[in-house]
Amino acid sequence: MAERTPIMAGNWKMHRDHLEAIQLVQKLAYHLEEQDYEGQDVVVCPSFVSLRSIQTLIQSDRLPIQLGAQNCHSEDEGAFTGEVSPPMLKRLDVAYVLAGHSELRALLDETDEIVNAKVAAIRRHGMRPILCVGETKEEREAGQALEVVVSQLRGSLAGIEVTDDDAEEVVIAYEPVWAIGTGLTATPEDAQEMCAAVRTELASLYGQAVADLMRVQYGGSVKAGNVRSLMAQPDIDGALVGGASLSSEDFALIVGHRRAS
Repeated sequence: MAERTPIMAGNWKMHRDHLEAIQLVQKLAYHLEEQDYEGQDVVVCPSFVSLRSIQTLIQSDRLPIQLGAQNCHSEDEGAFTGEVSPPMLKRLDVAYVLAGHSELRALLDETDEIVNAKVAAIRRHGMRPILCVGETKEEREAGQALEVVVSQLRGSLAGIEVTDDDAEEVVIAYEPVWAIGTGLTATPEDAQEMCAAVRTELASLYGQAVADLMRVQYGGSVKAGNVRSLMAQPDIDGALVGGASLSSEDFALIVGHRRAS
């Protein structure tokens, strides 16, 4: 299996104003050790209103933390009141942008076509998309989990070119919808099975060599108590962390899971 750089990303959703966000990142940096950054990307994804504040903090304190955004529009500019464009995020030194998060798919009816346009726009402006795919509880119980995830993956990556030179620039986050915010977590074996299925589909789209280099995260109630067993799986290359990333101590434990106990 190819060597891949794990990515540990915290998605704060609609939590924390810009002052609270600054405190959270300061405390996170305090709790993390130099070795925690080695060989993995540490990313925080605050709300849009906090991006500038966190960008300034990261730059001024020279923190090895990368900045992520939770969403963006697919167009560079236009009459899209309330939206944020990729160029705006790029000017803020945003490195990663979430695309197709299950909450936006469900609440805003985002289709694979909309997500696909966002992924293309994110890449066009030199940022890295974290493409989210995952099934609901009803779909899993109906035996449709794999079908749903593969369909989302194909639709969201339609026409998106990935080569072995930029394979790590496109990140896939498998997030079972039934595990988000519920306290439920896929077993390491189930998470591995689905992430391996994602990689198999990536191989059908781009070839095995490229698929082996692409990063596949797991997201869904990741905590300090389960992160090690999840990260030990061969096809899981990091975590997309929700609620636990709102605590600097908890997120630091997740990021630092490789430390000796």
